[in-house]
Amino acid sequence: MYYVFFTGTAGSGKTTAVKEFRDYLLDQEMDVAVVNMDPAVETLPYTPDFDVRDYVDAREVMERFGLGPNSSLIVSIDLLLTKATDIKREVGEIESNYVLVDTPGQVELFAYRDTGRTFSSLLVGDSKSVNVFLMDSFIAREARSYVSLLLLSSSIRFKLGIPQVNVLSKVDLISDKELEKLLAWGEGEDLLDSLGVVDDYSFELVRTLIESLEVPPIPLSSTNREGFDKLYAEIQRILAGGEDFVTEENNSRL
Repeated sequence: MYYVFFTGTAGSGKTTAVKEFRDYLLDQEMDVAVVNMDPAVETLPYTPDFDVRDYVDAREVMERFGLGPNSSLIVSIDLLLTKATDIKREVGEIESNYVLVDTPGQVELFAYRDTGRTFSSLLVGDSKSVNVFLMDSFIAREARSYVSLLLLSSSIRFKLGIPQVNVLSKVDLISDKELEKLLAWGEGEDLLDSLGVVDDYSFELVRTLIESLEVPPIPLSSTNREGFDKLYAEIQRILAGGEDFVTEENNSRL
């Protein structure tokens, strides 16, 4: 099994991307399962094959311990780790080519705390995994925000310690001209100039950040599935050297 995590800031479109990418894989006759890793989510546009809310509900934790929304989520993830044996057994019963993992909106769990990484490792076990980091294209239109998202992306990659694909989410909400600018920035063109006056430290930091990008962020729209082919191809390149699964249904590469 291949595990594909979807991370990003709150509102970047993770849950919708998970739902639409699941449907995309199903259309390709792939076996796919979905894990909901957010104990605070109220409704989902899909039926998860594994749901952490069956073990811990962040709202119940909030009421029981008198916590705020963010604190209750942190405590909920910590509590999940006490149920590691049961969770590992249930996840182990999933039999799919791909397991898509919908993560909490509070990206800090993965960028700055060990609990997110520990729980992710628990889910994956010995299987291969990749992280898809969603950069909200509407926010990324401003150069300094674009750089800030890249820095956050780098932080999460470092913390999780697994391969990562960056995508520009919700590109259907921006103009063609704005998208063209973002794509140019992803190639390292004009980004430094667009930042305006910066000190030497910031200049070198941004230049290093651009040079470290293996692949420019992929433009993605969950509304019309723009970029889904490219995202799938990049995931396959990382996890399987570009090879597709051979499915039992048609015994052919997809």
